[in-house]
Order: sequence, then structure tokens, then C-alpha cells
Amino acid sequence: LSPVIPSLFGYILAAGIFGLSYYWRESFSYISRYLLGGGLVLLFFSTMRLYFFSQQPVLTNLNIELVLLSLIVAINLFISIRRKSVYLTSVNLALGYVTAILSNQPYFIFISIASLSAIAIYFKLKYQWHNFIILIIILSNFTHLVWFINNPFFGNELHLVSSHPINIFFLMIYAVIFALGNLFRGKDLPEDDMFIVNTLLNCLGFFVLFLIITLTTIKTNLPTYYIIASAVLLSISIAFWIKEKSKYSTFVYCIIGFMAMSVAIIAGFNEPDYFIWLCWQSLLVVMAALWFRSKIIIVANFLIYVLIFLAYLFSAGEVSVVSLSFGLVALLSARIMNWQKHRLEIKTELMRNTYLTSAFVVFPYALYHSVPDYYISLSWIAVAIMYYILSLILKNIKYRWMALFTLLLSVLYVFIIDITKLEPVYRIVSFLVLGVVLLVISLVYTRIKAKTGTSDLKKN
Repeated sequence: LSPVIPSLFGYILAAGIFGLSYYWRESFSYISRYLLGGGLVLLFFSTMRLYFFSQQPVLTNLNIELVLLSLIVAINLFISIRRKSVYLTSVNLALGYVTAILSNQPYFIFISIASLSAIAIYFKLKYQWHNFIILIIILSNFTHLVWFINNPFFGNELHLVSSHPINIFFLMIYAVIFALGNLFRGKDLPEDDMFIVNTLLNCLGFFVLFLIITLTTIKTNLPTYYIIASAVLLSISIAFWIKEKSKYSTFVYCIIGFMAMSVAIIAGFNEPDYFIWLCWQSLLVVMAALWFRSKIIIVANFLIYVLIFLAYLFSAGEVSVVSLSFGLVALLSARIMNWQKHRLEIKTELMRNTYLTSAFVVFPYALYHSVPDYYISLSWIAVAIMYYILSLILKNIKYRWMALFTLLLSVLYVFIIDITKLEPVYRIVSFLVLGVVLLVISLVYTRIKAKTGTSDLKKN
């Protein structure tokens, strides 16, 4: 038999199905719709049969076959829209992704995925078809993944494609397209469960695929790629916040964006240096959380901060003076949160107290491991003085308590450790400095208390 016979038979059968579907379009609308869907699929595969699945294909030029398949998909989409059927539209968009996979040409695949995603978003916004975007997000990421593993469905050897690193920028384009679909959904539509699912699928699908591709095949410029990805995701979160004060989409895109920034830091610095940069990044997260008024980000960031510090302690081997960054970040985070507490409407001070407690622990610990033994008590006394100065400037009693406890810790260290380990000269210096500091602080607070008492008497 001629190789054109199967395709010709398929066309005739598809025409019969189309006629039956048109005849039943009023009486049996649901049956008619499913028949039409079957006819459209049959038309597509009959055209596909002209080039594929035959030792003597009718068409020998793949480009002509792709043009025909794309034309069939376009015609099918036109028919689907005339019927205003989300079912038929979903089927034909899926056939568009199949066409992209059949091409086995990278840029055709990337452009097809981006185009089909944009078309799906257009239909979603025009006809309020919100549910089928979940299918399109899955198909987009799956199609890109199929290309990345060398399209094994058509007999290719399974391996990771390391050429065309530009493909990761197309991943960002897909993510932006789907994000715009939620961003411009209409003011009257709330951020319900379906939109949250779309956002999660878009973010996680993009980031997981981005991680897999970059970490397995791209060996250079990793920090640059992840910084760009972070900028894209954080820009989306900012757009959601500015446009509609979104609570969930802003949170998801913000967290994934900072995760991408974390990967950039880890890829750009050696261990354990990247822990210090991750620590300073947490300060950026605090500022972003305050802007977005997100308590969830604040809590999540603190837990991550603690995990980073513990990981640093276990992996660093030797704690250096740069570890004081953890204490500085804790102090700054607590201060910024106190300064902007009205943005979060915090009723309690639990998070700020927790950050201050972290600073109280980190400073003595870091100094104990990073300065010479004969300077440990002196460095702790310097920290206590810093706390006292902060308490006077900020008029905050918490720093005064931190200073008192740090001084108490210094006294215990001097009388238990320094008195037995240090040479007489350093021992005398430690006692003298500690005594002078205690005396000065006592005099200062005596004068402050006296002034306070005099003011109270005048008021009375």
C-alpha cells in the first residue's frame, strides 16, 4: 500500500467525525464536543503520519511537516475558540507541545513553549479559564525537560543536553508569562486557592528545573545566572505587592527569589565564607518582609538564620572574627524590626527579643574563639560597653540588660579562668579594666537615677 493511504484514511474519518459533531452540536452538545476533540486529534495524527512512523514517509522534509502540524494546531485552536470550549482548547494546546517535541530543534521548542504559554494566558484572561493553566504550566516544564534529556520518546539516547545554555533564559520567560496571567487576572477576582496553586506550580516548576539544568550542565557563570533569576522573581513579587498588596504570591515569589540569591552566594564563594554572606542576606530578607508586611517571611527568615549559624559552626572548623557578622546582623535585624514594627502590627516582641538573644550569645562565643586568650575578657567588656552606649542612645532598657549580663559573664570569666590561666601582667590589666568599667557604669547610672528622682520631685 502507498504510505499516503493511512493518512488519507485518517483524514476521511476525521471529516466524518467533524460532520457528525456538527450535526449533533445542538442536541447532544457534550457528545458533539468530545467527538470534535477526537476528530481534531485524529486530524493531527493523520498529518503527523505523513512524516513519522513510516519507512517510506510521504514527506521527507521535517520543516514542511512542522509547518503543516503548526497549521493544524492553529486551525484546531480557532475551532476550539469558536466553540468556547476549554476542553478543546486544552487538547489542542497539548498537541502544540507535541509538535514542539517532534521538531527536536531547540529554538523551535523554546519559542513554541513560550508562544503556547502566552496563548494560554490570553485565553485565560479573556474567557476566565483559570483552571486549565495548571495543565499548561505542567506541559511547558515537561516539554522543556524532555528536550533537556535529549527527547528519548523518539529513539534518541537518554542524556543531558549541555549545549544551548540560553535555554535557562527561556525558563525565566515562561515563569514571567504565567506570573502575568495571575497579575492581570482582574481586580474583582480574589487570590483564591486556584491562583495560589498556579503560583506554587509556576515558582517550583521553574526553580526546580532551573536548578537541575544549571547544576548538571552549566559549569561557569553560575552566580550570574542565579542573580538574574533572583532579580526576576523578586521583581515579580514586588509587582504583585505594588499592584494588589498580594499576600500569597508576594510571599512565594519573594522566598524563591531569595533562595536563588542564596544559591548564587554558595556558588560564588568558598566554604565557609558563603555562610557569612548568607547571614548578611538575611538582613535583606528582613527589610523585604517589613516592606511586604509579611510575618511569615520574618519567622521563616529567623529559622533560616539560626540554621545558617549552626551550619557555620559545624563546617567552619575554626571560628574567626568574621563570625561577628552573625551578631551584627541579629542586632541590626532587631533594630530595624523595632523601627518599623508598625508595618507588621506586631503585638509582642518575641522575634526582636529572639534576635537580641542571638546577638547576646554570638558575640561572646565568636570573640572567645577568635581573639587571644588574654584579650577574651577585655573584648567581652568592650561588647558590654557597646550595649550600654546603645541603651543610652536608643533609650531602650533591653540593651542595658544585655550589658549587665555580658558584664556578669566577664566577671565570671575573669575570676574563674583569667585568674588561673593568664600571666600576672594580663591578669592585673583584666582586673583593672573590669573594675574601672564597673565603677564608671555605677557612677553614670547613679547620676541618672538621681536626676530622675529630682525630676519626679519637681513634678510632685
